[in-house]
Amino acid sequence: MTSSTETTLAELEQRAAARRDRPSYGHDALIACDRLVRIFSTDGVEVQALQGLDLLVTEGELMALVGASGSGKSTLMNILAGLDVPTAGSAKVAGCDLLAMGQKERLRYRRDVVGFVWQQTSRNLLSYLTAAQNITLPMQLRGGGRNRERAARAEALLEMLDVADCRDRRPAQMSGGQQQRVAIAVALANNPSVLLADEPTGELDSATGEQVFAAFRRANEELGTTIVIVTHDQAVADEVRRTVAIRDGRTSSEVLRRTEVDAATGKESQVAREYAMLDRAGRLQLPAEYTEALGMEHRVVLELEQDHIGVWPDAPKEQGASKE
Repeated sequence: MTSSTETTLAELEQRAAARRDRPSYGHDALIACDRLVRIFSTDGVEVQALQGLDLLVTEGELMALVGASGSGKSTLMNILAGLDVPTAGSAKVAGCDLLAMGQKERLRYRRDVVGFVWQQTSRNLLSYLTAAQNITLPMQLRGGGRNRERAARAEALLEMLDVADCRDRRPAQMSGGQQQRVAIAVALANNPSVLLADEPTGELDSATGEQVFAAFRRANEELGTTIVIVTHDQAVADEVRRTVAIRDGRTSSEVLRRTEVDAATGKESQVAREYAMLDRAGRLQLPAEYTEALGMEHRVVLELEQDHIGVWPDAPKEQGASKE
């Protein structure tokens, strides 16, 4: 065996060892979606709602998911809520493998690991129960604990979300904003790892929507609950530190916000920066306004520089080039 061959084999072994030692994708994330695919079939026609979506959410985050109708965000939320099963890929929440769970495990997951708040207030609360009864019901279904402990938990959640005066009211006796804040309390009743909300302010006016979002923020700050909100409300999206946009079944861009303090004046200001998302397959979704402005279609020219990758429109054919 030649020395060059030995060197090559040694290098291959080193690379293989490095891959084995490398932490798995999303190993330290509370929510990890890896190349997630969801295909629906209707009347013999297949629709790919998720096309290899990647998403990581760390414990304690309060983040928003945005996207046009049909982008796949609601499909993603249903999968994370345990209401739907992905076609392929990997999805894990708080250590639970959403593709491997059986029916009983899925029921336990929806009861203990995730809480959910729907846009329609009528889907969140039972009309014949009071606010306090609605909150204690998930605890009763879970089992364990005494009635006194459940009542104390319900009381504490109502106080924290500023709807203690609704304790003995039924949903019809509450405003839309009060119903949604009670719904948040119901979703938090069993102390879930993740709280998911699908357009929770969609049926509310802006002032009431602000109150509901303040309730989400309070739950995040005081309980440490990880919260993911699907929203069309730009005011809500602008209030969270991280907003992820979904387009055509993949994460396309991400906005990160941070607070900076001016050293001279001491004034605080919020700084936001938008990033394009590079998925695990190396795909990058360029903003439509960028590609349209430069006339990019079908293919582009890439060049690897020392500290960046250059992207240019495909060069036009040279004038006078011979035709075959």
